[in-house]
Amino acid sequence: MSAAFISPPMVVEDGWTDYNGHLNMAWYHVLFDRALDGVLDPLGLGPQVAAADGVSVFTAQAQVHYLRELNAGDRVTVETRLIAHDAKRLHYVQTMRHLDGWAAAISENLILHVDLATRRVTPFSPAVAARIAAAVARHADLPLPEQVGRRVGLSRG
Repeated sequence: MSAAFISPPMVVEDGWTDYNGHLNMAWYHVLFDRALDGVLDPLGLGPQVAAADGVSVFTAQAQVHYLRELNAGDRVTVETRLIAHDAKRLHYVQTMRHLDGWAAAISENLILHVDLATRRVTPFSPAVAARIAAAVARHADLPLPEQVGRRVGLSRG
């Protein structure tokens, strides 16, 4: 895990474009979310754990930077880098890349570990926390996209 997690290639489907002729913003989130599933499983947080143990992750915050248009038929991968964590939260960034190598979008996210019975935030299990800590440490030297940590808004002046 010293390199970012990289999803298998995914295709922008024909029905995902909007009246502007490019990938609609909602479908970027779908592609980012599908890529996250490939990250959660090795950490011990995937759908099988949700079903068996009654815990999962919920997105608390997401900020997407749309850098370049995607069109129907384009093929992309998503790189996921774990940035930071605490007992109940995980901060990560994803870069969606066209198979030609250019970045199409950046998504910075904060997810919460949730007990599905109570719908309340709960600590990661010790085993999951250890896997997350190890991955964050391995990703620490990877470059962060310049968009990480930016706020949304206009300058006041």
